[in-house]
Amino acid sequence: MAALLGALQQTQTLAMLAGLVVLLLWEHAHPLFDFFRGDARARGTHALRNLLLGGLNAVIISVGFVGLWGAAALWAQQHDVGLLHALPAAAGWTPWVHALGAVLLLDLWTYLWHRLNHVVPVLWRFHRVHHHDPTMDVTTASRFHTGEIVLSSLFRIGIIVAVGVHLWELVLYETLMFAVVQFHHANIALPPALDRALRAVIVTPNMHKIHHSRWQPETDSNYSALFSWWDRLGRTFRMRADVSAIRFGLDGWDAPAHQSVAGVLRTPWRAPDPAGDASADAAPADAASSVPPSPDAST
Repeated sequence: MAALLGALQQTQTLAMLAGLVVLLLWEHAHPLFDFFRGDARARGTHALRNLLLGGLNAVIISVGFVGLWGAAALWAQQHDVGLLHALPAAAGWTPWVHALGAVLLLDLWTYLWHRLNHVVPVLWRFHRVHHHDPTMDVTTASRFHTGEIVLSSLFRIGIIVAVGVHLWELVLYETLMFAVVQFHHANIALPPALDRALRAVIVTPNMHKIHHSRWQPETDSNYSALFSWWDRLGRTFRMRADVSAIRFGLDGWDAPAHQSVAGVLRTPWRAPDPAGDASADAAPADAASSVPPSPDAST
């Protein structure tokens, strides 16, 4: 099991780096939004800021929480605590079926936690760091406030025990989830038919771009991270016809002072600029197609 865990951790690192490189090249060759056309320096600065935040958070998780997660998983296993440990092995409950259950339940928790970050004011103060990036691309997948990472990591200890997750299953889930998160944050567009087919299972670029819209009904939708069906089950799924017309970010947070690394880290304790762009609060032109439909029939 130790060898499997080590292999998964190496795979996780390689997948993250490979995904970042591939998607950066894809964005450069065929960007959906021309945020940085002709300005490589601005693009590099934007990427560096987001990746510095991601690197800081990765160090905090590695030093402060991986050991705690492992201890929680081992304790749950030794004491048969947790939903998955309570299910009978005699019913064909193989390790890989156990792993599938762990991945599904961890992803359900990620969906619920994400919704809480939009509803609970103190959590939103931290989470809005991820949303006030006006030029969303693959590096935005790494842009989270350290406070949000610490809080989510603490809650995860309880989830590991309650579900009965093995540490290697958590690494497996994180590998799959972050690969999809990088993909759906990227400044790219898939052919509409392909995007529609993929989002029957996973979150796609068109689906997640709506979540980063400045129009609040869209911001407060599409919370899924890996599997897209949680939004359908939770009635938070939303699509729109013209994804290329979305304006990313949050009103009152566009100033350079808010976009620097220091400004991002101060975000929870600052108020938005009063001269925010109020026009972003208006419904988009295609709002009629932006209602949460039951069938997945748009773009």
